[in-house]
Order: sequence, then C-alpha cells, then structure tokens
Amino acid sequence: MNPQPLLDRIALVTGGAQGLGAAICLRLAQEGAHVVVADLNLDGAAKTAESVQAETDRRTSAVAVDVTDEEQVRRMVEHTVDTFGRVDILVANAGIVFSGPVSEFDAARWRKVIEVNLVGYFLCAKHVAPLMAEQRSGVIIQINSKSGKKGSYKNSAYAASKFGGIGFTQSLALEMAEFGVRANSVCPGNLLDSPLWVDSLYEQYAQRLGISVEEVRQRYVDQVPMKRGCTYQDVTNVVTFLASDQASYMTGQAINVTGGQEMG
Repeated sequence: MNPQPLLDRIALVTGGAQGLGAAICLRLAQEGAHVVVADLNLDGAAKTAESVQAETDRRTSAVAVDVTDEEQVRRMVEHTVDTFGRVDILVANAGIVFSGPVSEFDAARWRKVIEVNLVGYFLCAKHVAPLMAEQRSGVIIQINSKSGKKGSYKNSAYAASKFGGIGFTQSLALEMAEFGVRANSVCPGNLLDSPLWVDSLYEQYAQRLGISVEEVRQRYVDQVPMKRGCTYQDVTNVVTFLASDQASYMTGQAINVTGGQEMG
C-alpha cells in the first residue's frame, strides 16, 4: 500500500482557514497532496497554507473566496490551475450555521445558509467539473453533516441546505461518472472538541437549557452509541479514503461519521 495515497495530487479545500477545513488541508498534505487553501479569510488561509507547507514539505497556496460569488469561485479555480496545473480533488467544506424556530427565522438569514452551504457547493463543483471531465479523473467531496440525513431541531435552514447537498452530490455523481469523476459527501457527527463548540455552542446551550457547560457536553456525548464526540481525525480518515484510488468504485454516497448516532 502506498504510504502516501494522494502523492502529488492537487487538492482545493474551501473553508480551509480554520477548524475542520484546516485539519483537512493538513491531512491531505500529509497524504502527499499539494493543497490550495481557500477561504473568505485570506489571512487565515495564508497562515494555514504556511503551517501546512512547513509541516509537510508539500506545496501550498492561499486564495480568498466567497463561495456564493461565482466570479470569485471561477478565479479560485483559475488560481489553482495557474499555480499547480490541474485540480484532482475538491473538498467543498465552507459552511455556516444560523438556527432558530421557523416562526421567528429571518428569511434573509435562512437564504444565506442556503447560499453558502448549497449554492456555494454547486458553484465550486460547476467550475472544477469541466477540468476534471477533460482530465477524465477527479474527486469531489462535500463536507455535509448528520443533519443532511435527519431533521435538526430549530435548525431548519442548515438541515435543508445539507439535505439538498446530498441530492446534489448524487446528481453530480450520475452526471460525472462517464468521465471517471467521483462525487461523495461526508456526514460528520458533533465535533465536540472543535472551536465552534468550545468557544461558542456550549455556552449558548448552557444558558438556553439552564445547565452547566459540562452537563451540555455530557448530554451530547450520551446521544452517541460510541459515547464520544466526532474528531477531526475521524473525518479526515474518511476524506482521505474517498479522495484516494482505494475508493475508485464509490460515488454518489453520503458517508456517516457519527459513532452510530445516525445510520443508513
């Protein structure tokens, strides 16, 4: 088995400046890929790119992108090709969450979630698909969520965007199969040790529920049959596999990484 299954592949990762996106960038580079780190936050993307290059000796580049702006997406893909000559792997990771009860949800915020999470994924895939078709090879991976498989309480916009993402992944897989291009989604569970949870969600939920931060965390752990939160490594293990030739007969799938919390 190749110790670096992605050796010299060119990977483009959106939302790559921090959190899971940065972890994906690092893991792909560790597996041999050269990586373009794309993010709305160019300074953050540049820091991630510099860190990944220093740690792995793989080439990296940073580019600013708002995935809802088609011209910026086009330029992002053009930058990748200008820098590295091709695009072998797209990881559509950029995403946002706004939540609230349906009756009080601001329509503009609801649309924003759909624009970033679903339309943004579409635009990125749209602009890499012709290149991959011409190469007759390529992998498109969307970072989805367990909320793409099951409705999410007072989180309708996010769940709708993620359900739509799986439908788009399946449609894309059908359309691109004849060109040797694969498309899959990865559906993580709750990343309970991520900055989003540690810096924000625990405190929000503790105040809303009238319990301690520790009790909030335990409540979410208890929902998982395997009794732990999802980690970046859990997710990047699956991303690496799907990006590699080991998954050459897998397309149109939405793979759960949830410790058994969501099945099927």
